[in-house]
Amino acid sequence: MEHMRLKTFVKYHDYPFILAVCLLSLFGLVMVYSASMITAVVRFHTPSDYFFQKQKWAWVIGACMFVLMAFVPYKHYARKKFLQFIFFIMPLPLIYVLLFGHTANNATSWIKIGLIRIQPAEFAKIGLIIYLSGVLANKQKKLLTSPQEALFPIYYMLFICLLIFLQPDVGTMLIIMAICAAIVFASAASKRLLMKQLLLFCFIAGIVMLVFGPFVYDKVFTKERLSRIDSFLHPFDYAEDDGFQLINSYFAIANGGLKGLGLGQGIQKYGYLPEAHTDFIMAVIAEELGLFGVSFVLILLSFIVLRGFVIARKCQDAFGSLLAIGISAMIGIQSFVNLGGLTGLIPITGVTLPFVSYGGSSLVLLMMSAGVLANISAVTTYEQKHKTKKESNIQKNHISFS
Repeated sequence: MEHMRLKTFVKYHDYPFILAVCLLSLFGLVMVYSASMITAVVRFHTPSDYFFQKQKWAWVIGACMFVLMAFVPYKHYARKKFLQFIFFIMPLPLIYVLLFGHTANNATSWIKIGLIRIQPAEFAKIGLIIYLSGVLANKQKKLLTSPQEALFPIYYMLFICLLIFLQPDVGTMLIIMAICAAIVFASAASKRLLMKQLLLFCFIAGIVMLVFGPFVYDKVFTKERLSRIDSFLHPFDYAEDDGFQLINSYFAIANGGLKGLGLGQGIQKYGYLPEAHTDFIMAVIAEELGLFGVSFVLILLSFIVLRGFVIARKCQDAFGSLLAIGISAMIGIQSFVNLGGLTGLIPITGVTLPFVSYGGSSLVLLMMSAGVLANISAVTTYEQKHKTKKESNIQKNHISFS
């Protein structure tokens, strides 16, 4: 694979998948401008294209990272030295954020460098996906006879989640735990052992809450978090407060109907949806482009996620398969959490819609991850066709010899 010519490699890329990623991310750029232009002028006193310009440069960086990741053989990431590098480097930015991070929206989740804000928790997603996939794939044979080999990477994942929880960023923490659960359960690790460890973890967590509950209750169950649950269950009882955004999301979806009011013609972004360009961008899409716009996004997201699982199924390499499962699960779970929040199916968690919402760190991470997925697909297709040709030549030589 390492010696395969670039021209040959290009031929094996999954172009429908690449096209879907490009279309969705470019569509997201357009909608970020439409959803943010009023907020930029009225709320932040900046030019109307302020958020669009920032997202545009994030897209450019993300596109470059996509191309790079698409052509770097993914098997390099499974090397022991690279996994050790991830192990030691991943907690450092998260610890730095807790000590010196930039605070916004009641969470200390960013490293601010001039005008640039980086969210380390976003990159922890792909870091954990690579680390868990690599460790579990390298221990594939050991896991069959010694299931406890899976415990250390699981405890490491819980440590990273704890650092993210302390920011606090509960939404990202839960998404990371769900992604890692998908990878672990797809590996050769014993499901019985995993269930035992899960029950043990819940038991220990329960004991800790009983002992330290009075001291940490106010920090864990903050007024803001409890109000999110109340407004989720009874949004119209909190129409002027915590239910304000969810109710206006309903109005936006209802106003859009089948065809929508037209691109840029939405009303709810005029202060009714404070986070219109981030968490609630789908509500703006529904209002301006109607069911057609929503369907366009859902079809592309579904295609990307399902294509990812197909790639995982076709890949004969354990690491590549687990890596593809992790990336696909990340995109799918994050999409569900975002759409569930703005439709009232689950409490609002402040999670962006993949490839569409405003958020530079999120977009760059997703483009990188999609590039890795494209590489797994290309390598798998090449190896399968190369193997088929080899088998065909061996069969021909055998027939000729006979």
